[in-house]
Amino acid sequence: MKLDANTIAALAEHLETCELEARDTPKITDEHPEMDWDDAYAIQNEIRRRKLARGQRIIGLKAGLTSHAKMKQMGVTTPVFGFMADNFALPEGGECKVSELIHPKVEPEIAFVTKRALKGPGCHIAAVLAATDFVLPGIEVIDSRYRDFKFDLKSVVADNTSASRFVVGGRALPASEVDLRTVGIVLEKNGEPVAFGAGAAVLGHPAAAIAMLANHLGARGEEIPAGTLILSGGITEAVAVQAGDAVTLKVQGMGSVGLRFV
Repeated sequence: MKLDANTIAALAEHLETCELEARDTPKITDEHPEMDWDDAYAIQNEIRRRKLARGQRIIGLKAGLTSHAKMKQMGVTTPVFGFMADNFALPEGGECKVSELIHPKVEPEIAFVTKRALKGPGCHIAAVLAATDFVLPGIEVIDSRYRDFKFDLKSVVADNTSASRFVVGGRALPASEVDLRTVGIVLEKNGEPVAFGAGAAVLGHPAAAIAMLANHLGARGEEIPAGTLILSGGITEAVAVQAGDAVTLKVQGMGSVGLRFV
């Protein structure tokens, strides 16, 4: 690590305040170009500690920048991982207040719920599928705290991978009943298709993202507990939204899930 504990705490407070007050900031590596991966995840962990200290619960995990489309869009080459707090969850068909966000975008995802713990190193797709209780459609609302959505990988990790809101719904299926590589998705905005894709866009198989998350945590002595909800990463490029938009994700054989922006 390159940053001291006081700097990590100050950066976590700064980024979380930007989240809570819906205001943007230049990426933190502008001021701290020396920060490394351990610093970035330490800042994210401090944001999580701050939320827990205020009585919030961590209800899920997420992988980000897992599709080739997203990597190209954001100019990066490596997936990143974050957490989801309870106030990020929206009800199916519910409202998302844009006044609470800076510049929201939506991503179509496949969500996993585990029935057994997953721990790396050495976690692989088959292990993930064996430990999965069910999968279901999910929409993640990402909202980077960085000005103009411009950041580098370490900055976005520190910012909890742009996590802000999410909704899951549709028809939950055992992982054995769907080919997650070929399953097709359509993302609609105001009734018009705006993005198409298949599960293989996420690292060849969405479960690969979960395996990478388990291995990432395993290197830190942690695991994915049983009963964890995990968003496996955007299948397509993120789509910008604004007040008045209605977004629906349709997943082949798994129904649909949607939300409205107000």
